[in-house]
Amino acid sequence: MTDKIEKTDQEWREQMTAAEYDVCRCGGTEPPFSGKYWDTKTPGTYLCAGCRAPLFDSETKYDSGSGWPSFWQAINDTAVTEKSDTSYGMVRTEIKCAKCDSHLGHVFPDGPQPTGLRYCVNSASLHLEVSGTD
Repeated sequence: MTDKIEKTDQEWREQMTAAEYDVCRCGGTEPPFSGKYWDTKTPGTYLCAGCRAPLFDSETKYDSGSGWPSFWQAINDTAVTEKSDTSYGMVRTEIKCAKCDSHLGHVFPDGPQPTGLRYCVNSASLHLEVSGTD
């Protein structure tokens, strides 16, 4: 990934909705089955809500039953970064946008093949760019 995007807290607040800011900049989590993309089947590319970097392709989205948008792989090997997360008495792997460090959600080793991964992502951290539109 090239050129990290760095902004002040005020710049992020001005650019994002309250829900986007809570999730992307504060590590918040939306309730299951509440986000706008948890059951979306529209073809397209899921972009970071913070910087519009491509993160996931709809071809890799699946219904995990978790209530959050789930993908079995990122759009490429450099789109997201991983960080150990031991909050709430759990050991998880946090995923962030590699370009702007927005919190996206977590990745778990209980997804479908071919990767066996479940990228569990908050809808508020995503923007769907629908295939065939500008």
